[in-house]
Amino acid sequence: MAKVFYRLPPFCLKVGTIDRLICLGIESTADNLGVGIASSDGTILANEVSVHVPEEGGIHPREAARHHAAEVGNVLTRALRTAGIGSADIDLIAFSQGPGMGPCLRTGATAARALAAYLGLPLVGVNHCVAHIEIGRLATGAEDPLTLYVSGGNTLVSGFEAGRYRIFGETLDIAVGNCLDTFAREAGLPYPGGPAIEETALEGGRLIPLPYVVKGMDLSFSGLLTAAIQAFRSGRWRLADICFSLQEVAYAMLGEVTERALVHTGKGELLLTGGVAANTRLRSVVRSIAEEHGSQPKFVPPGYATDNGAMIAWTGLLSYLSGVSTPIETSYIDARWRLDEVEVPWRG
Repeated sequence: MAKVFYRLPPFCLKVGTIDRLICLGIESTADNLGVGIASSDGTILANEVSVHVPEEGGIHPREAARHHAAEVGNVLTRALRTAGIGSADIDLIAFSQGPGMGPCLRTGATAARALAAYLGLPLVGVNHCVAHIEIGRLATGAEDPLTLYVSGGNTLVSGFEAGRYRIFGETLDIAVGNCLDTFAREAGLPYPGGPAIEETALEGGRLIPLPYVVKGMDLSFSGLLTAAIQAFRSGRWRLADICFSLQEVAYAMLGEVTERALVHTGKGELLLTGGVAANTRLRSVVRSIAEEHGSQPKFVPPGYATDNGAMIAWTGLLSYLSGVSTPIETSYIDARWRLDEVEVPWRG
């Protein structure tokens, strides 16, 4: 079933005729429960988060959803307190509608619907991937970047063209963040896995043979993960060298696809966003590519790199001011909602 949106009357779209709007956004796609508050002048008033840390293994969707349900009241209260506002000051509610883990998405959507109904406010469903790009643009001042978006659940290269964010390359199996986290668990490294691998890699320097898999403009990380785990279990290599090699191969793959997309699109800015964007080595790869092709490198600040409510609130405002809202009765989640399926009218 296609998503249904309401279109607002034209007079509501003229920012000059209305006061500053304030949006409360709820992010709940995976292990982070985030509540952010943003205003239509581009100010982030609050960005509170509560993280579900599994006792063992990866993210268990139902356990994460229970965490979100238990914590949403506390995180909402903290966000309002940080912003220095009350519920009466909020003009609309936004929520992450997809993609993500079904139980987690439903928990956030339920909270957003309840707030919108109780307060009598408009509701806006936001695509999680679009939100990562938009908070990156807001935080860095990027206008029309090519974006490398890397996280635990998503890995793709995208640029805006003809009303949508087009995908120029993406993972064919697991995301690069998932690859890193899974190896870290196997190696007994602390959670979260990405930063632990980065720190361990600093003690390495020997490049061991690992598969490099780029297929056209797409990537595959499952074979790389399997080979790294096998190398660890064999006992032939130092853990630091495996971490070093895993990073080097994964980021070289990302760099190849990103560089080709940058040359193809001719974009003057290259934005790195998503949870893995905090990695220093990946930033150096992106910076090198951008500078070599006369593009400006842009890096999302760490506070907005991981999943957060501020990005949902800000993208909800962009959508609403462009005439989009989501009726409560059709505000179902879409765990597989692709980035390139989303209309982006605020950039038209």
